[in-house]
Amino acid sequence: MKIETKRLILRKLEDTDVEQMFKMDSDPEVMKYIGVPPLTDINESKEMIKMIQKQYEENGVGRLAVVEKETGTMVGWSGLKLLTKEVNGYQNVLELGYRFVQEAWGKGYAVESGIASLDYGFNELKADTIYAYAHSEHDASNYILKKLGFEKTGEFEEPDGICFWYEVNREKYVQ
Repeated sequence: MKIETKRLILRKLEDTDVEQMFKMDSDPEVMKYIGVPPLTDINESKEMIKMIQKQYEENGVGRLAVVEKETGTMVGWSGLKLLTKEVNGYQNVLELGYRFVQEAWGKGYAVESGIASLDYGFNELKADTIYAYAHSEHDASNYILKKLGFEKTGEFEEPDGICFWYEVNREKYVQ
């Protein structure tokens, strides 16, 4: 599975992505609104990649590495995953997520990769509705989700605070 945009390649995560994954997930600023502490051991990133690779096999979908075409550098991950564990009362639905290294912030990569992921979800996977959520205090992520056409439909509590729940359906999603 490979999706190309103007500036990015979205592809399945590979074992060789471990250093960039660890760089991202060990950064306290990147992890500020995630609800889990920054990673301290690169082996945790190896396990995360293995878990996502298993999702590809079991669910046919999972987060994808985001690679800058210009540099060939993996700058984060983005894409859809199947929520197999209940979140906000929802289970077995597609959820959009993304995370990027700080150097990639502010470049529009979350929106660019988000549009590609939503197009894939609606056109290839034939989803009727795609969901997303973000910590209520994470202004950038909430802005991005609204820019992608998501509507806030609720709130729920996580151990680290309130999260906003979003959804976008096929009929309202126009790109």
